[in-house]
Amino acid sequence: MEREVAVVVGVGGMGEAIARRLGPGRCMVLADVDPALLDTVTQTLTGEGHLVTPVVVDVSDTDTVAGLASTASALGPVRVIVHTAGVSPVQASAEAILKVDLLGVAFTLEEFAPVVAPGGAGVVIASMAGHMGPAVTPEEESQLALTPARELAALPILEASRHPDPGLAYAFAKRANHLRVRAASVEWGRRGARINSISPGIISTSMGQAELQGPTGSFMRDMVEGSGAGRLGTPDDIAAAVEFLVSPAASFVTGTDLLVDGGVVGALMTGQIPFR
Repeated sequence: MEREVAVVVGVGGMGEAIARRLGPGRCMVLADVDPALLDTVTQTLTGEGHLVTPVVVDVSDTDTVAGLASTASALGPVRVIVHTAGVSPVQASAEAILKVDLLGVAFTLEEFAPVVAPGGAGVVIASMAGHMGPAVTPEEESQLALTPARELAALPILEASRHPDPGLAYAFAKRANHLRVRAASVEWGRRGARINSISPGIISTSMGQAELQGPTGSFMRDMVEGSGAGRLGTPDDIAAAVEFLVSPAASFVTGTDLLVDGGVVGALMTGQIPFR
């Protein structure tokens, strides 16, 4: 019997939890830029009984993303694609954030659109930061949503001089993720597939813990304490949301973003957490 294929791009804390949640009964394709991490997660999940194919991929390189899509489609019908790969402000420069977090998502959406199977579903892991960044004009929103991925880097709005701060670049990239997903839902829909994004709040992964120790850590802890949930999120919180969005229960949900932030954005936008 042919197994359906699930692809997880980025196998850090959230990616591994998602792969473990979605893996049973599927052929899992795991992709990451870090060969050592990819090997470790592959061995762990294989030891737990999952069927895993590892692929080293740099999401900022469209050719390697195209190769990933080709590898996945050769294994069987690609029914699930989850993009978690990204870097944060304490890990990378603004330029790197735009390449990985913005262009990487655009490349993945475009390269998997022709191979996702009917009935399939994709999820992009964005961030609550995309709901809080500087505003962009309607014209810029249209450019970010609809410009072919290979041409995005040439847009004036992506010039490095406009994004000197990694934190603001991160928020901008995640806003762009929301826009790309919204636009991609039409093309994916023509194949009978769906695509959505999830905007996590502060999640207890290695990346999240690094941010808590960074320059904005104090504000982040205030956000957690002032939120409705009053706690850090876990990778399993995100995996559960992904599982819903790729399931038949979400068959009428596409082209939208799901905030999984413990209520941080709600508290911020209603003034119950002071923004600073």
